Amino acid sequence: MAKIALIGAGSVVFTRNLCSDILLAPALRDCEIALMDIDPARLETARQLVQTIIDKRGLPATVTATTDRRTAVTGARYVITTFQQGGLTAYQQDIDIPQRYGVEQCVGDTLGPGGVFRALRTIPVLLGLCDDMAAVGHRDALLLNYVNPMAANCWAVDSARGTPHVGLCHSVQGTSEMLAKWAGVAYDDVVYHCAGINHQAFFLRFETRDGRDLYPAIRAAAQTATIYGSEPVRIDLMRHFGYFVTESSGHASEYSPYFRKTAAMVNEQLVPKFTSPDDHWFDNGRTGGYLRHCLEREVKVADERQAMIAGARDIPSIRSHEYGSHIIEAIETNIPTRINGNIPNRGLITSLPNGCCVEVPCLVDGNGIQATPIAHYPAQLAGLNRTNINVQELIVQAAIKGDREAVYHAVMLDPLTSAVATLDQIRSMVDELMAVQARWLPQFN
Repeated sequence: MAKIALIGAGSVVFTRNLCSDILLAPALRDCEIALMDIDPARLETARQLVQTIIDKRGLPATVTATTDRRTAVTGARYVITTFQQGGLTAYQQDIDIPQRYGVEQCVGDTLGPGGVFRALRTIPVLLGLCDDMAAVGHRDALLLNYVNPMAANCWAVDSARGTPHVGLCHSVQGTSEMLAKWAGVAYDDVVYHCAGINHQAFFLRFETRDGRDLYPAIRAAAQTATIYGSEPVRIDLMRHFGYFVTESSGHASEYSPYFRKTAAMVNEQLVPKFTSPDDHWFDNGRTGGYLRHCLEREVKVADERQAMIAGARDIPSIRSHEYGSHIIEAIETNIPTRINGNIPNRGLITSLPNGCCVEVPCLVDGNGIQATPIAHYPAQLAGLNRTNINVQELIVQAAIKGDREAVYHAVMLDPLTSAVATLDQIRSMVDELMAVQARWLPQFN
């Protein structure tokens, strides 16, 4: 019986989906799920929800809940992280303070000042968790990290602790499904090869099982007003750089200096390109779009989970495309599966720095997670990635060593921030963020 710990179980959408997936895997029907969160009320709601899933499916699995992290990971073979250090309070600051300095972030959880400070808040928690896993976890414990900013967080875990881990995202799955629809082919008939860094990986090949290249069909579909209006940033990047990127247009607009130089540029040039309601949860590229989505979702999700607990709403009946349950099942059963995972770059993409976190195809079975080297990675894509990796490297240095100067340097090198703010403005902005978030930044105190 495998013990699986979820750290940050108060993130009930993730908890519901991941636990439902785990409990739909035949080999995991009798697992022990240990939920941990610092908020007792949210934790109890999550426990009730998981217990409801167990009861309705008539499973022998068990679920426990605790606010003590070490208790949760004691004996755990798999530890899944979904927490958000600082919550929506810190996230609001990540968006609002940089905006006063001219930095217009749509999401702000991966790069930019928001991504930098989210990492600085998160990395000390992750490293403490790794220490707990080393002390009381299963001897073969694996960390499955869902917490953003993915690349910086995983790089820090590898650099400071060396804990076996994989970073997991759903960008590759969701984008590949979307591209199959654009190309007019069944998803089961698609084969793709995707690599890069998290939120900025590219589909190097996208074809049918019999080898037919689907990029011509994708480019043709991108010419239509409806499809272009749903993903204008990603389509523009494909037109100019040759390949389709994994992360949605709201996110992708932040990772380079081309789209968000001023508020006027965002509101008058970028936002009008969005004509499809499909991207409404990012508010069509507007500054703070994802923050608004998170604030609005709080009430909706609370109602949904209570309805599930009360039996007024159906629990999920099929596994989602999240990789987590498939990884655990493959390791436990030695039945292989394929994922795109975020892992240390040990010669996997030679044009990117050794040791940074890359997102590449991986085989998973009883031997664990085995990554695939990328033989030919286009130079222009590596160049885009390196502008992001520069920031990630300094984040890791700052977070591990408590190096305040490295924080300034990380934000100075950010592609979006450097396109809109002066060096003195960046220092002032960092100082302001450091001051209001000091309670979550123990490494600088």
